Formats: sequence, C-alpha cells, structure tokens
Amino acid sequence: MSERRVGLIGALLVAIGPVSMALYTPAMPDIVREFAATDSAVKLTLTAYFGGFAITQLVCGPLSDGFGRKPVTFAFITLYVAASLLAMLAPTVELLIVARLLQGIGASVGVAIARAVVRDCFTGEASSRIMNLMGIVLALGPAVAPTIGSLTLVAAGWRATFLVMTATGIAAIIIVLAALTETGTRDTSRIRPRALATSFRALLKSPRYMGSGLTISFTLGTIYAQAPLLPFILMNEAALTPVQFGFAMICQSGSFLVSSLVARALLARLGADRLVPFGLGMCVCGALLMILTSHFAHPTILTVMMPVGLVAAGIAFVLPGMMTAALAPFPAIAGAASALLGFFQMTAGMAGSGIATLLGDPFEAMGTIIPAMILLAVVAYWIYLRGVAAEPDILARRPDSVSRTVSHSSAKE
Repeated sequence: MSERRVGLIGALLVAIGPVSMALYTPAMPDIVREFAATDSAVKLTLTAYFGGFAITQLVCGPLSDGFGRKPVTFAFITLYVAASLLAMLAPTVELLIVARLLQGIGASVGVAIARAVVRDCFTGEASSRIMNLMGIVLALGPAVAPTIGSLTLVAAGWRATFLVMTATGIAAIIIVLAALTETGTRDTSRIRPRALATSFRALLKSPRYMGSGLTISFTLGTIYAQAPLLPFILMNEAALTPVQFGFAMICQSGSFLVSSLVARALLARLGADRLVPFGLGMCVCGALLMILTSHFAHPTILTVMMPVGLVAAGIAFVLPGMMTAALAPFPAIAGAASALLGFFQMTAGMAGSGIATLLGDPFEAMGTIIPAMILLAVVAYWIYLRGVAAEPDILARRPDSVSRTVSHSSAKE
C-alpha cells in the first residue's frame, strides 16, 4: 500500500459520499414536478441521506477496527449499490426518501475507512499530502457533481443520475476487491461496548481532537449546508437553467482546486499547520462578503458564487493540517476517530442546511448560516491551539495510553 495507492483508493472511497449527495440536486425541481410533491418533501430526500451518512459512520468506523477495513468496506458499498438501484426505480417520493437513507448508510463507509487506512499506513508529511488529496475530493465532490448531474439530467432525465451512482458503486467494489490490501488488525475486542465507550470517551476528552475535528466540521460543513440551497437560489431566484447552474458551480470547485494545488506545493516548505490560520482568514473574508451580498444585493452568479468561491478557497488550506492533527494521536482506534470526525462533519452540514431551510428565503438564509458556521470554526481552532499548548507531547504518549486503556476495558469485559 504505497502512498500513491492509498491516495487513489482513498480518493475514490471519499468521493462516493459527496458525489451521491449533490449529483441529483439539479434534478430536484423536476422531481417535485414528477411526483407532484412539495419542495420540502423532495428536500427530505437530501436530509435522509445526510442522516444515514452521518450516523452510520459511528458504526462502520469501529466495525472496521474490529473486523478489518476491507470486509466492512465491501459490505457497505454493496448496500450502496442496491440502494442506488432502488432510488432509480422509485415510483413514489416516499420510496425515494427510503432509498436515499439507505444510500447514505452505504456511502458512509467511504470517508471513515479512507481516513483510517491513511492513519494505518502514514503519519506526518505523507499523511498531510494524502489528506490534501482527499480534502480536494471531499470539497470538489459536491461542487462538481451538480455539473455532471445537470448534464445527465438534460441527456437522460433525473433517474439516470442514480444510474451514474450505481456504476460508481460497482467500480468501487471492483477496486476494493482488487487493489485494497487489509491495513487494519482484526481485533473484535475493540467493538465490545465498554471498549467502544472508552475509545469515544478518549476522543471526546481530547481538546486537540475536538478542536481540530470541529474546525474541519464547521468549514467543510458549509459546502454541504449550501448544497440544498444553491439550486433554488441560482435556478429559481437568479433564473439559471440546469446547465447554467452546473457550470456556475465550477466557481466553487475551481476555486477550491486551485487553492488545494497551492496548499500542496506549500506543505513541504511551510508545514500543514501554518496554512490553517491563512485558510481560516480567507473563510472569514468570504463569510463577511456573503453577509453583504445576501442581505443587500440581488442574487446573480457573481453575488452568490464570489463569496462561496472565497470560502471554498480557504477550506483548501485548512483541511490537510487539521485532518492529520485529528487522527495522528490515535493509531489504535483510527476507525473510531475517523468515524467520529465524519459524524461531526456531516452533522454540521445537516444542521446548517436544516436551519437554513427553516429561515425562509434561501439567499438570506445562506448569508446567515454560513457565516455563523465559519465563526464556530474559528472558535474550534482556538480550542485546538489551547489543546496543543496543554498537551504538547500527545503524539509521544497518547497512542500507547489509548491502546492500553481500550485493551484493558476489553479484558475486563
């Protein structure tokens, strides 16, 4: 499992979640019309996906600590493929909601296992480089997917978007079986209730873990929180066609991609930690601009996507350092640490989109919720810095202490 192989397999697994979330968003107005449903009912398909994706990570991550990364990945991706077929054939919006819930459950394995495999194999600069690549995919997924979805919608209708997801899942199964070498150590004692409680308690009590994890969650979560809002802002209020909407989203994905490449070039020279404050500063500037445009300007591609692109650029500098910082001290419970990180991230996105939906006008809601999430990210980073100051030697002592504690709990049980 070389750095390149881990990076490529990890990128594929990570892509499944965000792509499946956003690929069909351009089709949401069409789904409303076909099923004669309300906007709220169709938005619930996205909420169901969020819920399944976020909560199940708390299950599949620890399961991979106990049974191994490869079999758990295979089982969950197989469920994802079956759910994608069900969504494609759904005759009612209610069955589509159920299918999306099952899709979220199946797709949850991607982010949790990919990060755990990275931690199994690498730390330090190598880990940051792979996390940079995975961060690109995590943020590009929901930005590029609407472009692909809009083209698929025009060419073959909304059901074809789920056929694309099915094909992606099948490709992932083939690659996992052929190219993924087991990197974890099978130890079912780790998934006993007391051992799991000990693992999660160690994570929740660590200021470094919580600070870095929540910094990721509130920054990257903004992309997921925006996903259900942007189609209605750009297509309903700014009067863009589905194809125009898809290309407008390139403002977000292109901004993130360029910044990620710049961040990757700076990793060796400056180190991942030094890039985080700069990235947060860009996010704050984007959030302030979003407040101004959403409350004092009419929605256009420029007024909507310029602040969105600036926030996305900042996120690219935040992710590599914070992902490595969150997972590095916990090699013995990498699956649980990665799973909890993913849970925080998706929960932040789901909460942000849910609250924004309740606020009424989507443009003003985005200009309220996204800046609030960026503010919380800044607070979380301050918590992380305090944790670093309080526990400067955590990398030297925490892995062994956590391993001993979990093993001791398992033995007791």
